[in-house]
Amino acid sequence: MSGHEGEGEGGGGRRGLWVEEPARRHRLPDPVRASAVRAVLIASVTLTQATVTFFLTLTGSWLAFPMGLGAVAGTIVATWGVLDVVITRQTWNQRYGVVSEPSSTARARRRDAARAARAARAARPSGATGRISREDGPLTAFGRR
Repeated sequence: MSGHEGEGEGGGGRRGLWVEEPARRHRLPDPVRASAVRAVLIASVTLTQATVTFFLTLTGSWLAFPMGLGAVAGTIVATWGVLDVVITRQTWNQRYGVVSEPSSTARARRRDAARAARAARAARPSGATGRISREDGPLTAFGRR
């Protein structure tokens, strides 16, 4: 053990600089995260543009009107960005996020069906396999063999 490991104030072990801690929430899927980042960037540019428009209006500058039109367009684009996040998230959940677990009712039905199938197989005579014999098969009925 080197001189720095295990030494600390009070004799306890030192905590490293980087400590992994479990995440409280799962990370967003990549397409959803990309659209969320895009929406935040668009919204921040729109808010900056609206602020500049406000100050240009206060000073009476001629740039206030074009900047105001740009702020309105930016608001529309920012709304599209937020809708993009919602739609991308919903699409991802529908494609990849569904955990398909049968309910207890479905499990019981499947168990009962398996029991009935086993009982039917056990009740059949030992020579009967449940298959169509080759000479009486569906292909010979149509003259293909």
